[in-house]
Amino acid sequence: MRDQFQEILSTLSQNKLRTTLTGLSVSWGIFILIILLGAGNGLRNGVMENFQERAVNRIVLWSGRTSIPFKGLKSGRNLQFADKELDVIKNEVAESRLITPQSNNNQTISNGNEFGSYQLRGVMPDYMGIEKLQIKPEDGRFINQLDIKSENKIIVIDHKIEETLFKGKSALGEYVKVGQLMFKVVGVNSKKQRWGNPSAYIPFSTFQLIFNPSKKFNNIAFTVEGLNTKAENEAFNEGLRKEIAQSMNFSSDDKQAVYLNNAQEDYIQTQKIFGGITLFVGIIGIFTLIAGIVGVSNIMLVSVKERTREIGIRKAIGASPMSILKIIVLESILITAVFGYIGMIAGIGVTEIANFMMEQAAAAQVPTEGPQMSIFKDPTVNLGYVLIATAILIIAGVVAGYLPAYKAVKVRPIEAMRKD
Repeated sequence: MRDQFQEILSTLSQNKLRTTLTGLSVSWGIFILIILLGAGNGLRNGVMENFQERAVNRIVLWSGRTSIPFKGLKSGRNLQFADKELDVIKNEVAESRLITPQSNNNQTISNGNEFGSYQLRGVMPDYMGIEKLQIKPEDGRFINQLDIKSENKIIVIDHKIEETLFKGKSALGEYVKVGQLMFKVVGVNSKKQRWGNPSAYIPFSTFQLIFNPSKKFNNIAFTVEGLNTKAENEAFNEGLRKEIAQSMNFSSDDKQAVYLNNAQEDYIQTQKIFGGITLFVGIIGIFTLIAGIVGVSNIMLVSVKERTREIGIRKAIGASPMSILKIIVLESILITAVFGYIGMIAGIGVTEIANFMMEQAAAAQVPTEGPQMSIFKDPTVNLGYVLIATAILIIAGVVAGYLPAYKAVKVRPIEAMRKD
């Protein structure tokens, strides 16, 4: 085996241009495939990260103003939700899971001489799961059902409020003044807000008691399960609108009476778009591999044709057809494996460098109050796909070397030696 390997290296060194051209076609195919897959993954990861800020199966309802007369009631009525709409969603909407109403207003929150105007939100415990707030174990807890039942005067604040009011100290267990009332801080949310001012959260029942005695509110958010297609989501939207319309006495055709945002529907649409992008990138990658395979095949065909005379001499001095085939196939495997590995390393290196540079740029970015949407992130490639593509090219190289070599060894030695 060692002698065969030395013979192969000797043959390759004598035909450097041919070897280089064969190898470049392999390396380039793998390299371009990795770059394409990395770009597709980076775009997907960047856009999908924006969906991770909240539950992707989130439904949000906002009350509005009627624009269509209904059962003797005039248009132009201002609508607001009440507890009965919550009961409708909990009891009549089978797909509903987590649910929270929301009331909010701006309040001055202070601690000693430090103060600021922040959005105060009255919410239920499920709000944390719907909006994916982040409260570390050492930062306390969120609102619970006991707080709702007892109308406790407790508050959860965003980390930025803690920094402003407590100047680097922990706010957990301390009291802050909200308007003219004292609330105990039981939790600190470390999730960064993409837009808007920091917020503070109190039990919905407490908010209604103190800040909203009318008990009316304008926002309901909840999550759903079992809606996996666009058609299912569209049917769900219509059914939900009819249920709410019946409860609040407006026409289900009145789109301005209640505004509905279905994040699940948007997520499914985005998944379809990226499914198309992935398919497109896959097709381009396949054609790139095919180009590499054709390049390897053509060069190996020329290589075997040039060595027909050599094959005839080998047969004439007693070499078996199998030993000749073995040498040529091993040569093909060596070229495609080595240059395929080079292309793989180069492609992975480029995607990793791009990912590192993007992480460094993100770390150095100055935080802003405005939206910070992500469109490109982590353009790395699953190593399994790369290995499969490399294996395909190696197999193609074996076939490309075997077929012409098999034909050549079938030629009689005297005829093979007459070839130029």
